[in-house]
Amino acid sequence: MTHRFSRRAKASAAALGAALLIPTVAAATPAAATPPAVSCTSGKAGLAAQLTKDITAALANRKSTVAIGLYDRSTKTTCTLGGTTAFDSASTVKVTVLAALLWDAKKNNRYLTDDETALATAMITQSDNDATSALWKQLGLAKIKGFLAAAQMTKTVPDPDGYWGLTQENVTDEQKLLQLITAKNSVLSDNARAYIQQLMGNVEADQRWGTPAGAPSTVSVHVKNGWLERSTHGWRVHSLGTFNGAGHDYMMSVLTQDDSTMDYGVTTIQDVAQAIHKDLVPATAKTTRYVPTSRPSEAFVATPAR
Repeated sequence: MTHRFSRRAKASAAALGAALLIPTVAAATPAAATPPAVSCTSGKAGLAAQLTKDITAALANRKSTVAIGLYDRSTKTTCTLGGTTAFDSASTVKVTVLAALLWDAKKNNRYLTDDETALATAMITQSDNDATSALWKQLGLAKIKGFLAAAQMTKTVPDPDGYWGLTQENVTDEQKLLQLITAKNSVLSDNARAYIQQLMGNVEADQRWGTPAGAPSTVSVHVKNGWLERSTHGWRVHSLGTFNGAGHDYMMSVLTQDDSTMDYGVTTIQDVAQAIHKDLVPATAKTTRYVPTSRPSEAFVATPAR
């Protein structure tokens, strides 16, 4: 899920691990999954069928539990798999935290403070946990739930004990969030939307895996990933991405659990992403596609915001 730890934070996480029932070592063997049933519709002839075929093929031999959300405004294309399945959010909730902060600032007709800007930047570009805990505590559950209600993210449920990484989410709500970030609306100001995209477009190099895999060089990429290992359902590995350019404006959420390792989950997500990018933006003679070259190696132990 996240990655940057001070020595003090690592020691604290290790001490809390047993009490939290979120072990960092035990890996579960993926359970056999029911063959995925992807549902796609499109305003472009033949595209829905192609996406259904290629996404299904990408998942054919994967043993994870996978949920997928895709929406392309340009072709009015939507794909959904496991739209109501709930997952521990891991670090993907950090986009929600930032959106809630900006929504609250808009309500109070104010700019972010310098401290809030520094925390927000660390939270998204470095996936810093301490920064997230500070903003989560500052906002409090009432404001976070207020934003979720305004965003109509009705199935996103914050952990009542303050473990932000255990927020429950599904791809339906994550797609609602990405659509708010990428189009004019009454919940987030234009400046807020641009700011979120700016930070998601500048995440550190070792966190640009997942949904950007296979994206053509002609689109701008904005991403936020998360991962977390627990004693049940193995690894959760998630990726949220928005993409704009080459005549397209699309967003993608891929959430997974029951992964045997983090790498297994990353591979599952990237297989799906590559199929989607290929079908939405077919190759031309000048097309080059993004290939992630690295990813963080640290596991994460969730700690509450106190």
